[in-house]
Amino acid sequence: MDIARNAPSTRDVLSMRDVVSKVPAITLGFWIIKVFATTLGETGGDAVTMTLGLGYLIGTAIFAAVLIAAVGAQIFAKRFHPIIYWVAIVATTTVGTTMADFCDRSLGIGYAGGSTILFTLLMATLGLWYWALGSVSVATVTTLKVELFYWATIMFSQTLGTALGDWMADDTGLGYGGGALVFGAALAVVAALYFWTSVSRVLLFWTAFILTRPLGATVGDFLDKPVANGGLALGRFEASAVLVGLIAVFILLIPQRPGRHPGERKVEA
Repeated sequence: MDIARNAPSTRDVLSMRDVVSKVPAITLGFWIIKVFATTLGETGGDAVTMTLGLGYLIGTAIFAAVLIAAVGAQIFAKRFHPIIYWVAIVATTTVGTTMADFCDRSLGIGYAGGSTILFTLLMATLGLWYWALGSVSVATVTTLKVELFYWATIMFSQTLGTALGDWMADDTGLGYGGGALVFGAALAVVAALYFWTSVSRVLLFWTAFILTRPLGATVGDFLDKPVANGGLALGRFEASAVLVGLIAVFILLIPQRPGRHPGERKVEA
């Protein structure tokens, strides 16, 4: 085999580098960190709004400022940075927590009403994304336009997850532990469909992404709510600190690599 003839040119290498996604490859490590991040969003959001007593509106404003800075850094970054990406994800979960609580409780919409509105907004965002670009695959997150759709979708999914988790735990009477089991079982079904069927991987990804948020919300509430309410009564700041540490450890221990655009050319030896 003529290695020189088959080796990629400088132009080819640059082209391949240009289509590397700015979001991480979807691996088991991604899902582990995602669950920790969504749980942190619940405990961290509650720590500011409830433990510090700042309220849902002020808490939302504080975390929204962090979110804008984090997503801005992510968008303007030239390549994938694990820390920037996961800070942005945590920011969406904390904003999602405080925003959902503000709408459901302060505005009196209720968990079911809030979940319905947010689910509609989420589906509308995904529909608009697909209509505009022909795909909602995270493997295509390589341009500004796609990134804006990506983060808008994540924001709605994180907010929906909080409302959905509260609805499952409170309105159905299952409690935080029961709600976590329901969402955990639903994720197990999604995993089974992934391994043993040919169901659309894009559909399964977004289904799993949405379900990990209410799982994190119910687990977070289980950790920090009073024993009388079915929780473990752990301190919100203490639980949040532990979760930050776990996320940092997993980011360091689990290889973080960017996803690949489906149009990337494969180079054969």
